[in-house]
Amino acid sequence: MRTMLGLIGSPDDDADPGPMPWSVLHGLRELISCDALAFFRLDSDRREVPWARDLPDAGADDLLPAFWAHYRDCRPCSYPDESGDHRSVITLSDFLSLRELRATGMYADYLRPSGVQREIMLCLPSPPRQTVRLVLFRGPGRDFSERDRALLTLLRPHLHELHRARTSSALTTRQRQLLGLVAAGHTNGQIARRLGVADATVRKHLENIFGRLGVQSRAAAVTAAFGVEPA
Repeated sequence: MRTMLGLIGSPDDDADPGPMPWSVLHGLRELISCDALAFFRLDSDRREVPWARDLPDAGADDLLPAFWAHYRDCRPCSYPDESGDHRSVITLSDFLSLRELRATGMYADYLRPSGVQREIMLCLPSPPRQTVRLVLFRGPGRDFSERDRALLTLLRPHLHELHRARTSSALTTRQRQLLGLVAAGHTNGQIARRLGVADATVRKHLENIFGRLGVQSRAAAVTAAFGVEPA
């Protein structure tokens, strides 16, 4: 645990501009043994994964259409969206026995072809239906333990702070200034007047911010960059 906290505080690949350092993801995989790990943003309204980091690299996921086809009916998958609970660390077995899981469409069309039978997932503070998730996967064999859940619960605020800091640093000074005004509740017109630019310039800045943060709305951008809800 001390080693993991040290890695989060001073990741080996700090120059990497991604949403989470690879060294931290590798450290998590060593701390909690798993066959694969994924850190990603899930936009369930648009049925998109704007960005993802996978260990090992999953490449293009041809099974995503099957995932989205069963997403709403899969209680563990849709739980963060349906409940609004982004704090709990959950496993598949919190919701379904292995026998029940194997009877679902999600298992038949997505999990079984992926070789997955066990999962443990945490969400970082995120806007509704645009959740940032860390998921660890195992195939046949032992389930994730309460120790694994406790470790991820303890690490969650540290992972959030690291992700928030890296996300925020992806923005230019001007973009951070503009997004700060969005967070304070200003409209595009008010921001344009305050910064002495055209409304169209503000809209273009916001488009660029959305692209850098992998989000689709002003509220999501503010939460991703600053970890707070806009006024």
